[in-house]
Amino acid sequence: MVRLEEWRGKEIFRRHGIPLPRGVLVRTQSELEAALAKGEVPFPAVVKAQVLAGGRGKGGAVRFADGPGEAREAVQAMLGMEFKGERVTAVLLEEKLPLDRELYLSITLDRSRREPVIMASASGGVEIESVSDEAIAKVWVHPLAGLVTYQRKKIAKALGLQGKLGAGLEKLLQSLWQVFLDEDAELVEVNPLAVSGERLVALDSKVIVEDDALFRHPEYQGLRGELTPLEEKAHEKGIAFVEIGGDIGVIANGAGLTMATLDVLLQEGGRPGVFLDLGGTDDPQKVAEAFLLMTEARPKVVFVNIFGGVTRCDTVARGLLDAMKVAPPKFPMVARIRGNNEKEGVAILKAGGVGSYTDLAESVRHVVALEQGQEAAAPLAGSPP
Repeated sequence: MVRLEEWRGKEIFRRHGIPLPRGVLVRTQSELEAALAKGEVPFPAVVKAQVLAGGRGKGGAVRFADGPGEAREAVQAMLGMEFKGERVTAVLLEEKLPLDRELYLSITLDRSRREPVIMASASGGVEIESVSDEAIAKVWVHPLAGLVTYQRKKIAKALGLQGKLGAGLEKLLQSLWQVFLDEDAELVEVNPLAVSGERLVALDSKVIVEDDALFRHPEYQGLRGELTPLEEKAHEKGIAFVEIGGDIGVIANGAGLTMATLDVLLQEGGRPGVFLDLGGTDDPQKVAEAFLLMTEARPKVVFVNIFGGVTRCDTVARGLLDAMKVAPPKFPMVARIRGNNEKEGVAILKAGGVGSYTDLAESVRHVVALEQGQEAAAPLAGSPP
């Protein structure tokens, strides 16, 4: 799949008549000066680095500017910056609108039902994964019948939109459906969809194009595929590494344990953001490389959950400490190590200032507490509890 940057998605939205904030894209300071001279930068403005990775607001890749001076400062700070392994080469400056409500709206493919599904929620502006199922309205669209009037009205009603806003939502939804079809998309998402007075405005765009349809879209041939820059870097090193947008980094070994770790974190209220599967590696250097990749992702806290079967616990411990010497972590770490050479692994970590839990539930509770700022420092700075 090919993920499009926000500005590309908005160009598609614009062609389909989806309402957007006024704005301008710049790639250099000189382009910004030209836009300022022509009055193309609307103030107050939202200044957004154009990258594929999520979490821009928390990572300093979204700023606000009330005038030309602040716009120059923001663009200068963003152009060329590294954000989660991706270099910023373009910045979008858009009008900052007064917001009455923030909604969520998307169309994606439900593979279990083999039908497109529209998802809508009144809880926009946050990751949809953090919204309860009861707060998400879903409407499945038959691929042959297409989107019909009663389905558009059902979504408008679910979002509490009536009158002019309800009619606007129905029109916008039809346009979004056409984007989904025309672009052979896996996902078309607007988050947030803003209610500003009597207007609906798409403040962001996310468009993912299906790989198998790229022969119909030569304009996307040169764009990056499904991997983020850090994922590509990990792939080149033979490391399974996935970014999913939360705040907790997970280092585990084996697909089953990694997935189970994510599930337990979610169950306890945590938001996994990056997970890294060491597989059956017995190479401290590979463990060190994996840890260095994790530091580039800048999680709030890292949870190391290792079962020593093929992978020895002491190997993982040595690799982690070697990497910490090269790049001292700026985040707390929680380790849970069980299995082959468990005692040796715990001793190595303890000597390096990191303890280890053996109970999964207890370790997960500490991870989530750290993510949510309920603990001021890593709980594993000394001996295991």
